Amino acid sequence: MKKKRIIVAISGATGSIYGIRLLEALRLKDDVEIHLIISHWAEENIKIETNYSVEEVRALAHYNYHDKEMGARISSGSFRASGMVVIPCSMKTLSAMSCGFAENLVVRAADVMLKENRSLLIVPRETPLNAIHLSNMLKLAQMGVSIMPPMPSFYHKPKSIEDLLNHFTGRVLDLMGIDHEMQGRWNDGLDD
Repeated sequence: MKKKRIIVAISGATGSIYGIRLLEALRLKDDVEIHLIISHWAEENIKIETNYSVEEVRALAHYNYHDKEMGARISSGSFRASGMVVIPCSMKTLSAMSCGFAENLVVRAADVMLKENRSLLIVPRETPLNAIHLSNMLKLAQMGVSIMPPMPSFYHKPKSIEDLLNHFTGRVLDLMGIDHEMQGRWNDGLDD
């Protein structure tokens, strides 16, 4: 069985739990190989915002890279990744991606996804958004990047933060083309 190679990058924006939940969901898939980059500020946010250690988060991936590791195999177009998700995506990372300023491995790997016409999904985490943020998002969207801010939905009647995280993670998996059982689906009251 050929595995899907998915690059997951956790940048320094608040909301590192979104990246962690995605890693947990991907780890359950036998047909997925996870390549993880955690930025320096993401490491700090993991410590501040969650009950996970950085080592526990790294253990969810099959392969780990430091964000300064510019010679990593995922920095080359010859590495056949199925797609990449930056979750959460800081405005600094989003800005660097929109202008091709590949100063770290997160942005370089994203740049490779763009130049190789591969799937790139970002989960920008900032509010309110200013014109610079919106302009950078528009630029990326025009290049084919999927942009999915972590905005909760409520049609599935969430009862906890876990429900909200799982539903959002399911939507990310949908965009990545990965089957899952993480969420209820809108069916307009009809049976499938």
